[in-house]
Amino acid sequence: MAAAVNTPTPESGTGKTDEGGYDQKCIFCKIVKREMGTEILHNDETVSCFRDIRPGAPHHYLVVPNKHVGNCKSLRKEHMPLVEKMVDIGKEILQKNNVTDLNDVRFGFHWPPFSTVTHLHLHVLAPVSQMGFMSRLVYRLNSYWFITADQLLQNLNSMS
Repeated sequence: MAAAVNTPTPESGTGKTDEGGYDQKCIFCKIVKREMGTEILHNDETVSCFRDIRPGAPHHYLVVPNKHVGNCKSLRKEHMPLVEKMVDIGKEILQKNNVTDLNDVRFGFHWPPFSTVTHLHLHVLAPVSQMGFMSRLVYRLNSYWFITADQLLQNLNSMS
């Protein structure tokens, strides 16, 4: 196991990431490293995708960077390609699961402090029309606690 690097950065959760860029205590880092037994639906050199353990829709996936990146508030303009790739992978996973109506899909992030895991993760939900009352509330558009991927990309693009 690699030695811990104790240099806090805006992209770290506990400030203790190993040489591979993983936060030692982060549940999503453990999933990406395949320490949790979670089925990985997609894995490449940059991102991974798996099912949400508390699905808010019939198809509810999480797309995460493989290396620990803090929540969406810690992102900068240079993170735009990462967010775009996360959305692209979310679309691919939906297509592989026969979800073809992208007008009935929601891609977004919980806005801190309303996120339970500090590792950046994109929620991919479909079909939105089949979400229950609580899911519609938790993943509501234009709320204080949830931001769509498009809104986040607009915010990042406007940064200098």
